[in-house]
Order: sequence, then structure tokens, then C-alpha cells
Amino acid sequence: MLKVLFSPSEGKQSGGNESKTELLGSNKAREEILNEYNNLIKNSSEEEICNLFGFKKYSECQPYMNDIFSSPLMASIERYKGVAYDYLEYNSLEKKVQEYLKTNTIIFSNLYGPILGGDAIANYKVKQGNNVGNFIPDKFYKDRFTYQLDLYLNNDEILDLRAGYYDKFYKITKPYTTLKFLKNGKTVSHWAKAYRGIVLREVAKHDINSLDEFMSLEIEGLSVEEIQVTKNKREIIYNIV
Repeated sequence: MLKVLFSPSEGKQSGGNESKTELLGSNKAREEILNEYNNLIKNSSEEEICNLFGFKKYSECQPYMNDIFSSPLMASIERYKGVAYDYLEYNSLEKKVQEYLKTNTIIFSNLYGPILGGDAIANYKVKQGNNVGNFIPDKFYKDRFTYQLDLYLNNDEILDLRAGYYDKFYKITKPYTTLKFLKNGKTVSHWAKAYRGIVLREVAKHDINSLDEFMSLEIEGLSVEEIQVTKNKREIIYNIV
């Protein structure tokens, strides 16, 4: 089976009506950082909370000032909103395509760590790169979850669509494929987010189950410029046309 690694987004949808479920990996370990986050929200100063969330005004923090253990839950693939998720257009997809995304996408959250697209999470806010109290999220999850992810992905092929920052959460040790996007010969950043969303959408729509199937997939607006292989990493370089 193919598993797609994906980034979260700073923006979130509010609300949710999902039931609580076990998340990917060790929920006992994850509770340590979630408890720390909850304590920070309840006991920190307005300035400290603004810093954690990455906001300038405390009024902007209000949508996130809820007990994370009793907040409404939503599938993570639906919770996030941002450029990549705008282009994914989850709500416009057929039910079976949505189920593919929930089952085969692993999102690397700045609070929850690696979670499946279908894992139900609360509305939260941790600015990328910020610590959660004494926890450094990327280091915490790399230390505590790498072995579990290696086991989980043991029989799967991997398409890594994460932004580079999220490599810190999990280093892939088996062969995998990643993508790079060029426009007029230059690497793009904003449009890379958009095309990661587009690629994930097309992978799900076509029920892609292997990297061989992915290599045969034609994606509108993209043409393969080059394929580079370094150790266990195969990088497909696309031109945006």
C-alpha cells in the first residue's frame, strides 16, 4: 500500500462532531505533551499564550482557549485549512476518495505529532517551531515515535509530500519518493504548497496504491523534468507548466 506523508497547516477549521478514537502511535506518550499544552492554556499569562500560538493580540487566541480533552473533534484531514488544503478540496471529493485520504495520509502535527488523516483531533494552535512548555515537539516525536512509525510503514511504500521542516519529526530510513517543483527553472515555495495539495488530491482520486502507479499518473499542470536518486531518496522534479 502507499502511504503519503503530509504537513499540517497553521489555519484550522473550528467545531467538529467526531467521536474520540485511538490516534496513530503511542497515545500514552502523546498525552504527556497534550497535558503540558492544556496546563499552559489554563495557567499561562496572556503574553505566554500569544507566544505559544504565534499571535500578537490575545483576542486572536480565544478560539483555541479550550480544554483539549473535552473539545469537539474533527478528522485531521478536515481540521486543517491553508494553501495545500485549499487545493486538496477535501469537501468536494467523493466519499470513497475521502476515505482513502483518511486511511493513507499521515499528517505531522506540531502538537499531536504523526496522525492519520482520519484521526480525530481538537482545534489547537502551536506555531511551527515553538516549544510546548518543556517539550520540543519535533524532537519529542522523533525520539518517541520513530520506532512505531518504522513498524507501521514496514510493508508500505512512501510518498513524502511534507515541507522540509517536518523531516525533523521523522527520518525515513527505507526507500521513498519525494517531489520538487520548479517554475521557470526556479524552486517555488507558495506554489509548492498548492501542488502538494493537488498531488495528494490526484493520488486519492485515482486510488494510487504503489509508487509504480504514481509514476504513471499524469497531473495537469506538471511535467517531469528530472528524477534524481540519492541513497534511499528518489526525488521527482516537476516543471509547473
